[in-house]
Amino acid sequence: MQKVVIRLSILVLVFSVAALGQKRSISEKDLFDFAWIGDPQVSPDGSTVAFVKVTVNSAKTNYDTSIWSVATSGSGEPRRLTSGTRDSSPRWSPDGKSLAFVRSAETPGSFPQLYLLPMAGGEAFQLTNVARGAGGPLWSPDGKWIAFGSNANPDDIAKQGKPLTPDTRDSDVRVITRAVYRSDGGGYNDPTRPNHLWVIAAPQNPGEKPTPKQLTNGQFSDGNFVWSGDNSRIFYATSRNPEPYYTLPQTEIYSIPVVGGVSTLLTKVDMGVGAMSLSPDGKRVAFNASVVHEPVQSYTQPDLWVMDVSPNAKPKNLTAGFDFDIGAGLTGDQGAPRAGGGNPPIWTADGRSIIERFTREGRANLGMFDAENGRLTELTKGDQSVMNHRTTADRSKLVYTVSTPTQINDLYIADRNGGNAKQLTHVNDAILSKLNLTEPEEIWYPSFDGKRIQTWVQKPPDFDPKKKYPLILNIHGGPHAAYGYVFDHEFQWMAAKGYIVVYPNPRGSTSYGQDFGNIIQYNYPGDDHTDLMLAVDEVIKRGYVDEKKLGITGGSGGGVLTNWAVTKTNRFAAAVSQRDISDWSNWWYSADFAQFQPSWFKGAPFEDKDGFRNRSAITYVDKIATPMMFILGEADYRTPPGAGGEELFRALKYRKVPTVMVRFPNEGHELSRSGQPWHRIERLQHIVGWFDKYLMGVAKPEYEVPSVP
Repeated sequence: MQKVVIRLSILVLVFSVAALGQKRSISEKDLFDFAWIGDPQVSPDGSTVAFVKVTVNSAKTNYDTSIWSVATSGSGEPRRLTSGTRDSSPRWSPDGKSLAFVRSAETPGSFPQLYLLPMAGGEAFQLTNVARGAGGPLWSPDGKWIAFGSNANPDDIAKQGKPLTPDTRDSDVRVITRAVYRSDGGGYNDPTRPNHLWVIAAPQNPGEKPTPKQLTNGQFSDGNFVWSGDNSRIFYATSRNPEPYYTLPQTEIYSIPVVGGVSTLLTKVDMGVGAMSLSPDGKRVAFNASVVHEPVQSYTQPDLWVMDVSPNAKPKNLTAGFDFDIGAGLTGDQGAPRAGGGNPPIWTADGRSIIERFTREGRANLGMFDAENGRLTELTKGDQSVMNHRTTADRSKLVYTVSTPTQINDLYIADRNGGNAKQLTHVNDAILSKLNLTEPEEIWYPSFDGKRIQTWVQKPPDFDPKKKYPLILNIHGGPHAAYGYVFDHEFQWMAAKGYIVVYPNPRGSTSYGQDFGNIIQYNYPGDDHTDLMLAVDEVIKRGYVDEKKLGITGGSGGGVLTNWAVTKTNRFAAAVSQRDISDWSNWWYSADFAQFQPSWFKGAPFEDKDGFRNRSAITYVDKIATPMMFILGEADYRTPPGAGGEELFRALKYRKVPTVMVRFPNEGHELSRSGQPWHRIERLQHIVGWFDKYLMGVAKPEYEVPSVP
């Protein structure tokens, strides 16, 4: 009998080892099975977190968003609260008995509206029916009112519910008078429909039908709504400048009675103000902002500010001596698409400190900053990216989402000092448990002028240092952004396909201080290119890279540097430039934001002719010999295709350099992060397909012009 037991034990062990060995490499199509968590909101009693869960829809063409909840005790599985597929912005009532949220209907021509979900049971019911929709619900402290925003104008309100006739229809002809007239992902701007502040009384039961009331009006948008502690007024921020691109940023802060009336100007500040939060005693607000001053810089580091709630108050910079980015995150391709939400500063219960996220050297964590002197107490630590954060009402617990190079994102709870962290959700365990994911290697190396540059190296799961691998240099956009310890499907999949992936943070990147970020002003692209080439050299030194099989890619600002690199060197066997800029002059005239201030260039293209010409890759197209692919979104207003890949593609065809252009219909600049799921998959397939052709020798007839028989 003992021998039988031993044999059975050995058999179980063998099967267990075999099961462990069945992990497979990640694929591009695993994206379809990913889930994302966004906009967590803690119940007033601290027992529950409501959050937005995002999944790919059944048709693989879009994303479903629904509201779920999980106990902060860690007991029990998350449960779904709402039945819609476009539900977002969960907000608890102060007594915890109701949850307000936004639901967008799938019917064409319909608009999002506010709904209420009774937490004691029952179905969610519609609260608003505002022309053009409602969003951003914000409960008053006493729970009697809900403030929200809407861009309905008087004509919209007058026409609501009435049948359209030839005389009442909206014209589709656009008369444009502003330099900035469209926005990537948002389409053409409509200055006749600014966002305004509305309120509605909170009903006690589904049978009540309160009427919403518009509090602000006029031609300028209002936002960053904050209730006063006594429920009597609402503070809001606005810019009363119809053409703000001619001046440096300025924000005006007003207050208005909840019963209606005239807005009172509180103060004006010379900066763009982020989300505001009120101190527990109601006497101060905290917010994040970057001060843009003369001389204008290419990059201005965001800081944490406090300001008295009093007439003509002046803000105080708490983090002037802290040379890292406040409120900023890291660049990855797995943020929760369309989950919404934000990260306003959080005051501690005693009003003495403010909890906020900061990035430092490729890591994003939470810190507590003294509300008088800005002194930092680090709360969370480690090689990770905190993406969203909240606290319990008494500020004794932190609730936050975390992403790492091997974890997409999940919800955690910890003591306020960051101790006793506990994972609350495991939304991707089913898929991640099947995948053989690896951590990247972090490397620091000196650049030509002694600056230390940080890079990461993602290696194949079965990496053997004795072998030689093809290498892909992957460059982030921005240019003022940062790679780091965050999940990136693209890097993991490239490595799974047998590539060494190198992703550096060259000069100009964030999370290394103000000077490091701004040093590329009027020299972009420039010395950052040298930083990137030295990253490749540094990895080649380690002996496992085939120097004849090097590839280069990047999107947006990374596309700029990809284009630039192939005009400077022929070391790369293939290049993929994504959502790029090849002609700075063309881009200056057509982008969705105006470069009227001397931040990236010293003037307009007709003023700084040499600057624009000398920094444009199209100027040196005669030097390009590298086979190039261009990945373009046809609805990209940030880097319009005509200012980038279209130009270089035509020029390279003229010169008979191997090239192909891949165009994605209806996709904007966020293709890689929140584009249609199928498009995101095809994008990855084409990028790696191009490298497979030129670095691996794989036949790709789809990238060839058929020869005549």
